[in-house]
Amino acid sequence: MSEPFYITTAISYPNGRPHIGHAYEAIAADVIARFQRSQGREVRFQTGTDEHGLKMARKAEEQGRTARELADEMSGYFRDMCDGLNISYDRFIRTVEDDHHRASQAIWQAMEKKGDLYLDRYEGWYSVRDEAYYDEKELVEGEGGEKLSPQGTPVEWTVEESWFFRLSNYQDALLKLFNDSPEFLMPDSRRNEMISFVSGGLKDLSVSRTSFDWGVKVPGSNGHVMYVWVDALTNYLTGLGYPDMDGDMAKFWPADLHLIGKDIVRFHTIYWPAFLMSADLPLPKKVFGHGFLLNRGVKESKTLGNVTDPMALADQFGVDTLRYFLMREVAFGQDGSYSAEAIVTRCNAELANSFGNLAQRTLSMIFKNIDGHIEADFAETDADNALTSEVKAACETLQEKFENLAFSDGLDHWMKAVFACNQYVDEQAPWTLKKTDPDRMKAVLLTLFKQVRDLAITVRPVVPAASDRLLDQMGIAADQRDYAALTNDEWYASLAQSGFILEKPEGVFPRLDMPEQEAE
Repeated sequence: MSEPFYITTAISYPNGRPHIGHAYEAIAADVIARFQRSQGREVRFQTGTDEHGLKMARKAEEQGRTARELADEMSGYFRDMCDGLNISYDRFIRTVEDDHHRASQAIWQAMEKKGDLYLDRYEGWYSVRDEAYYDEKELVEGEGGEKLSPQGTPVEWTVEESWFFRLSNYQDALLKLFNDSPEFLMPDSRRNEMISFVSGGLKDLSVSRTSFDWGVKVPGSNGHVMYVWVDALTNYLTGLGYPDMDGDMAKFWPADLHLIGKDIVRFHTIYWPAFLMSADLPLPKKVFGHGFLLNRGVKESKTLGNVTDPMALADQFGVDTLRYFLMREVAFGQDGSYSAEAIVTRCNAELANSFGNLAQRTLSMIFKNIDGHIEADFAETDADNALTSEVKAACETLQEKFENLAFSDGLDHWMKAVFACNQYVDEQAPWTLKKTDPDRMKAVLLTLFKQVRDLAITVRPVVPAASDRLLDQMGIAADQRDYAALTNDEWYASLAQSGFILEKPEGVFPRLDMPEQEAE
């Protein structure tokens, strides 16, 4: 029996509508979740929105409405994005929900019981946009001489009564974690940054605010709400029923993977493990900080006016096409760039012209030349066996690469198998064999039928809807599309004996047209 698998995205801060970075993380997490399910694991996949904090309170005030009204509207856009991109989450969590307040107050009380919380006065620099405190030495100077956070966001001097968390007590434990368990934080560059940060010394962390009330109430401390990151990080426990340690908590915690952007690594690999250590809870097995997705090499911003609506891209190019492009184009963990031209060029070359054309040609020739019949017995040659071995090896390599989150590399091996199949078609020339050797033509087409099925199952975590449309046409049962099916040698004989007849096929990867403004 396979071990359960728990994956989370960072929960999105909904003070604005979703952008392409939110879509990128959600798609990557979904590919991982579907990949793990395809390996037979019971997967728990959580995403959602982080709705408290000063930034939301101020935004709502500017708009003349309550923070809850703003949160309700904006959170809906993020859920709609996930649904529109075929994200197979098990729970879409909102931090305004009652069970989340209960979980956040429970972990607070656990940290308090440990003696890691104390009341004092906070004076220091705070970035509302980052919802983060910064030490003076971390600040940078803006063009006008103003102080900015390391992310380039405005900071303001804050003075108020605050609860503090004894983060300084966990410096040695965190360094030991990074050094003894290098797999905890990936890629390596992120871990090296955090080792350097912790080695510089940790100060106790202000974990409550009294200047606003939009947040989780601190238990037993009137007027205090929790610092948004205590609240936000706890969502990973909320979704499993914490503080109840039975049920999903017992089954799925610790999380197998927190998938996050590189800009919030500190919160997830310094603050979060320290909170968990304090509450005597196991630490997540891995945190992966992926890179940014750049618009033609430039980070998107409202100021530059280059913010992309991911659903507009999905509507323009197709959901599966967008999913494929993002997983194929960018080396996961590094920054990557996208443009309409890049999407059209990549996906036409690989999905439409290569795999889509392979599948359509194969099924069309079976439909036209052998009346759609899938025959059980046919003579295989060395060329057939060589192709089968090559495709099998590529599909296995993709699985190995995906296990290590190397999506682009895995898809590269998959594409090489697609190219091998197309080369095989050209070399065997079934259109010529139709006249000279019909039995050999039949063997070539049915060999290709097998390879197309394996390739479709293998890439299904990335392009689930298109793969399923193709597998539907091929008569492959819905419960025979996981990776275990790839090792089942009886599937083809069973399909042939069932009397299945292939109907006229329909293409699943249409060619894309370059948008007019891009083509000019």
